[in-house]
Amino acid sequence: MGGTMDGTKQRRRGDTRQRIQDVALELFAEQGYEKTSLREIAERLDVTKAALYYHFKTKEEIIVSLFEDLTKPIEELIEWGKRQPHSLDTKQEIVRRYSQALTEAAPLFRFMQENQATVRELSIGEMFKNRMVGMRDIIIDPDSDLVGQVRCISALFTLHAGMFLLQDLEGDPEDKRKAVLEVATDLVTQAHQGA
Repeated sequence: MGGTMDGTKQRRRGDTRQRIQDVALELFAEQGYEKTSLREIAERLDVTKAALYYHFKTKEEIIVSLFEDLTKPIEELIEWGKRQPHSLDTKQEIVRRYSQALTEAAPLFRFMQENQATVRELSIGEMFKNRMVGMRDIIIDPDSDLVGQVRCISALFTLHAGMFLLQDLEGDPEDKRKAVLEVATDLVTQAHQGA
């Protein structure tokens, strides 16, 4: 019985942590990272600053935890990709999974886009760069010619651009995501066929 109670307490703690992350991201989007205080985050959550402090001591801790949680699928994808052959199927699967991971992490990437100076100052800037290098290394076939390598990297940038640049275009978000995915997949397919 004690195990069940511990499990419930653990889940509740996780839910609070996630609520803090969500509310912080909302406030950062509304008024900017610099202008948002921990006190405001606590007020929006209707908790004491001490309760917030139990989970996070600083705004940076909140953003870093968000980045780690939301980009975990990307890290797992990189690890998976390292163990795969440089086949067309692998590259297409990497692009598909990366598209999905970006979609799930969209609020965080919007924050990063809108707060580039802050991101550069925070540790997530370096972490993001490392993830991008990891993605590059698993999608590029080292035997491919330069044009093929550029196509593979362009596929990753296509997925990123699709998240930001297509937001303002008319149309269903899922249709736009599928169109971006199709273009990115075409790029890795062309790169592979040219190799």
